[in-house]
Amino acid sequence: MSKATSQTQGLLHFYLTQTQLFAIGTLKVKEIVPYMQLTMLPKSHPHILGSVSMRGITLSVIDLAAAVGFQPVQPELRESCSIIVVDICRQTVGFLVRQIDKISECRWEDIQPAPATVGKHAYISGVTRSDEKLIQLLDIEMLLEAIYPEQFNQTNVELSLPEQALLSQTNILLVDDSATARKQLSNALDSIEVAYAVTDNGKSALKMMEQAASENNPFQLVVSDIEMPGLDGYELTFEIRSNRALSNAFIILHTSLSSEISVDRAQQVGANEALTKFDANELTHAMLKGAMTFTEDNVNASLTQQDTDIDSLL
Repeated sequence: MSKATSQTQGLLHFYLTQTQLFAIGTLKVKEIVPYMQLTMLPKSHPHILGSVSMRGITLSVIDLAAAVGFQPVQPELRESCSIIVVDICRQTVGFLVRQIDKISECRWEDIQPAPATVGKHAYISGVTRSDEKLIQLLDIEMLLEAIYPEQFNQTNVELSLPEQALLSQTNILLVDDSATARKQLSNALDSIEVAYAVTDNGKSALKMMEQAASENNPFQLVVSDIEMPGLDGYELTFEIRSNRALSNAFIILHTSLSSEISVDRAQQVGANEALTKFDANELTHAMLKGAMTFTEDNVNASLTQQDTDIDSLL
């Protein structure tokens, strides 16, 4: 792979305990502000401390330490804390953290998947090191699903029977390192009885595509996350477009980022669509658009073959 495609991302490091560092990608971060007085929200999730109005937006503030399983920040200590405001999955929320450390640059290939020992319910999407310190990347989608389950468990897929049949005839691969995102994708397609293959990383996706192509049953439609350890969605797209046997795939980059930068980059590397998570109806219609391109290609190929056959008879 060309070095020009090797992507780095900014990581915002922060402490949730006195010793353990965590991080999230800076593309998710809108701003960092000192703790401010919050308005209590009745009947809200226990980890939501309250709400605050900021630049014309009212957002909920979550005690991030408590949300991932540590001791909550005591009220008398909140004044020394910071609030990280993030824009993710079509919503803006604030995370209360004990201390901001720094921002670093990190290559995706240097981020390793979370070890199996952390368990299925840990809010960790990957790990890396900076200055010899272990940094755990938080799975923000999984965390928000636990706090706002009603927003993350919707399908709302509306397809006609012919459209459903067309998608069912398409060889589909789903790629996402977040268990929450994989569940959302799977639920959406399961609800309309469309088959698919799924994997949790870009390297595995590339191997699966190469294997399928060698068996003359290539994946026609790929839905991939952008931010993934090892081989991110941009690099996966580049590899697919650079491989003659795979390059015809219709690629949808599906991201929690609400950033124009990510959309522009997706188009530059050759993705057909770039969508923000998670709107099941929007996603399935984008997938339908991809499936229709293969139908059109098959029809055109059939007509070309018919013309060739007629010419040979004349």
